[in-house]
Amino acid sequence: MSQTMMIAGHAKLPRGMAARDVYETLTVTAEIDPHFGVIIEASCTLATDHAQNFINDLLKGYSLREGLDAILDVINNGYHGKAKDALMAACKDMYYYYTELNKEKSFAE
Repeated sequence: MSQTMMIAGHAKLPRGMAARDVYETLTVTAEIDPHFGVIIEASCTLATDHAQNFINDLLKGYSLREGLDAILDVINNGYHGKAKDALMAACKDMYYYYTELNKEKSFAE
């Protein structure tokens, strides 16, 4: 079994964003510890390295196992730009995949 796993979530970007010139959707990825659900590293398809690093710093250390509220709160309080709703939607999508993976694991055990 892999030491970590990667989960991605996607959301549509709003009009007028630089990242939308390159991508139609915003992707948030998280490398997580599969046992505890803790985000080890995170990335996103925002246009600047600075924004990408900021999102990594915001999300790192949160556990998906404990739900999504703390992650949505930290984005809502920490990120103030056009992509806020897309970031939150992409994290919700990522969390959905995480919960689906855990359902599959519990059936396999």
